[in-house]
Amino acid sequence: MTIDPDILKQLMQEGTLLPQEEMLEIAKKKGKLQIGIPKETSFQERRVALVPEAVSLLVANGHQVKVETESGEGANFTDHEYAEVGAEISYSKEEVFQCDVILKVSPPNEEEVKMMPGNQTLISALQISIQPKEILKELMKKKITAIAWDYIRDDNGIFPIVRTMGEIAGNTSILIAGELLSCFHSGKGLMLGGIAGVQPTEVVVIGAGTVGENATRAALGLGASVKVFDNSLSKLRRLQNNIGTRVYTSVIQPKVLMKALMRADVVIGCLRAPLGRTPCVVTEEMVEGMKDGSVVIDVSIDQGGCFETSRVTTHSNPTFKVHGVTHYCVPNIASRVSRTASFALSNIFSPLLVRMGSLGGSEDLIKTDYGFRSGVYIYKGVLTSELLGTVFDLPFKDIDWLLLGR
Repeated sequence: MTIDPDILKQLMQEGTLLPQEEMLEIAKKKGKLQIGIPKETSFQERRVALVPEAVSLLVANGHQVKVETESGEGANFTDHEYAEVGAEISYSKEEVFQCDVILKVSPPNEEEVKMMPGNQTLISALQISIQPKEILKELMKKKITAIAWDYIRDDNGIFPIVRTMGEIAGNTSILIAGELLSCFHSGKGLMLGGIAGVQPTEVVVIGAGTVGENATRAALGLGASVKVFDNSLSKLRRLQNNIGTRVYTSVIQPKVLMKALMRADVVIGCLRAPLGRTPCVVTEEMVEGMKDGSVVIDVSIDQGGCFETSRVTTHSNPTFKVHGVTHYCVPNIASRVSRTASFALSNIFSPLLVRMGSLGGSEDLIKTDYGFRSGVYIYKGVLTSELLGTVFDLPFKDIDWLLLGR
């Protein structure tokens, strides 16, 4: 039996008028992340990358979080607090390093890198001055995608974690100075501030960046008299505008600086260098001219320090004296207030991880988020940092070109 072509055409046209199934776009399925939080093993590192509240948020979004036992004890978080919000407490470090995403505060050591099976995402700090070449090569060999949290940018091009840690260091440096001025810490018995009828303490801040601004704000809040020095007029102007009050500011001129140091009770050194060593602007002769019992806090010590008399100290033995001046030169001031610092880190890490999961993984976040991409120094085993390539004489490729080829 044959059907007339005209009738068949008519039937087909009528069929298109019948109710059809609605074709809806299927949303991209969220990726389930497996996040590992190992216990920090770096010397006197007490911070933890995620606090229990952040873990709760990630678990609620369908992600698995493995926390090595006692990871939070340095910041006074217990295993029980993590377990209550859905984290899996692991008693094996190796098990944590099997996770797809490993989140740390300090860079991994050689032993930790050996535990990693490969093809994972590592988020941690990148400390170029102590980063061994062998660890970099091992990460590349294992096809790791490594992101330095201290190089991640926000929508305004600012390094949010570096700024947050700088705020903590600036505020804490003034509190430390106040303790060291106390007679119970072999100080002069001065109160860091001012009361009616008593001359306020003199504070000199060298550096007008984030640390310097927060140190200045804290010192002014206590009633101290503050002088700020920096070689950048734009930074000095920004500091005055941000603080909202007039403070003494000056570019760094040796004679002017020496005169200010001779009157100072506290000196906060917080100059930063984009690369390499911090410029040493305070000579031993200047320190020798300072008052007995005065206090120097060298926040820049992690980059070499800006005082000629500085040398690295620890939280357990934080001070020494040179020419009667107390020096505090601990590199990791944020670990002194580890709980506050851990909350600050979590506030930045947790939204990043949630967004990473919603996009399906770190690769998609790297492709779509320029700020996050700025922190990548190894992408699937390929070195993408020109700085590391130059320092360690290793081949590197621009990450944008790598992403174009995929």
